[in-house]
Amino acid sequence: MALQVLQMVLPIVALLALGMVCRRKNIFDMKGLAGLKAVVGDICLPVVLFNAFFTAKYSLSVALIFVLVYAGFALALGLGFALRKLAAPHGKFFPFLLASAEGGMLGYALYGVLMGEQSGFAAVDLGQTVFAYTAFLGFLSLTDGRRPTVGGLVKNMVTNKCCIGMALGILLGVLGVGEWVLSGPAAGVVTGTISMLTAPTSALVLLVVGYELDLDKSLLRPVAVTVACRLAVMGGLLALVSFILFRIVPYDEGLQIALMILYALPAPFIIPLFADVGEEGKYISTALSVHTICTIALFAAIAAFSLR
Repeated sequence: MALQVLQMVLPIVALLALGMVCRRKNIFDMKGLAGLKAVVGDICLPVVLFNAFFTAKYSLSVALIFVLVYAGFALALGLGFALRKLAAPHGKFFPFLLASAEGGMLGYALYGVLMGEQSGFAAVDLGQTVFAYTAFLGFLSLTDGRRPTVGGLVKNMVTNKCCIGMALGILLGVLGVGEWVLSGPAAGVVTGTISMLTAPTSALVLLVVGYELDLDKSLLRPVAVTVACRLAVMGGLLALVSFILFRIVPYDEGLQIALMILYALPAPFIIPLFADVGEEGKYISTALSVHTICTIALFAAIAAFSLR
């Protein structure tokens, strides 16, 4: 089992390390990084999300998962506001490091490495994605003194390519187009094209994440508190959501693994994109970096669980 876990974890560690080497050796600069992010965010991830929801099977259990995941992250955000004094003087962004998760840039990549496909993660990511682009961004905008508006939140969603890919995939999947296409003569062409576009996603994502890993030693105390609080809250949510879900629907190991990965992920990497973080940028990036390292350690445990 140890060798099998190593086979899953080592490629991830190697790609993260390669990303760090690219930064230190200046193999590509910030413009190159921006180009990689554009390829991932504007092409690969939208296709991954489209395919995940296009091929998903929709049922009442999917709606239940959506409600549980959304409500769970709302609870985490509320706990963040209640506990933000623990990370003083960095409490302003502490609640946002406790809620939501980086499903797009990391969740699908890790799930794909473990399960060999990425569509199984879609059921748990739907609630997370909608939460991120509604309540999460709504409260995040308050840090700039702005009032969140329905129009502003809708604009964030309809102009984000990942959200467009997800929405289109859901629409066609619910209408049964996905099942019809995949059972028809064009199935090979469609799946082959999608596979070609999604194949480099995991490697590119991990390379970008490794490039951006940033550990500021002067911030390790508040960061350690932040990461410890998030791990505790996410562990509680994993137990609570799993308990409720599998009392209502039959136990599914693939779904359980998807939930484990979801709650092992760091907070969304979009925080600096949608808020004026100012001097808090280093605290946020260090917290995200430290939790990313924790995520890889947790991924090794999840891999062992899947092979037991």
